[in-house]
Amino acid sequence: QVQLVESGGGSVQAGGSLRLSCTASGQFFDHYPMGWFRQAPGKEREFVAAMVTSAETIVYSDSVKGRFTISRDNAKNTVYLQMNSLKAEDTAVYYCAAGSYWDYAAAYGAWGQGIQVTVSS
Repeated sequence: QVQLVESGGGSVQAGGSLRLSCTASGQFFDHYPMGWFRQAPGKEREFVAAMVTSAETIVYSDSVKGRFTISRDNAKNTVYLQMNSLKAEDTAVYYCAAGSYWDYAAAYGAWGQGIQVTVSS
């Protein structure tokens, strides 16, 4: 089973940017659709973005559309989440996930451990 490790989180002021990376171990990364979710304290896990193996299908939640960009480098087994114009309400633990491009967590078969993103206003 694919294993996923996120990196690139941290603290930033509102209006700033961060880029999250998620690197997968194992073979056939280019066969997996990939997604990003987030979970704020006291809230359910929320879909952020997802894409299939290439760029022909990309979906975003309404809350991040126009500010976040998902991309992938199959040669590096890595999917990215570029986050611009960050807001305090983007503060959450961010998770990458493999296996789907649907907007619900149960559709995904593998998850990273999560990484904290904190946006101060």
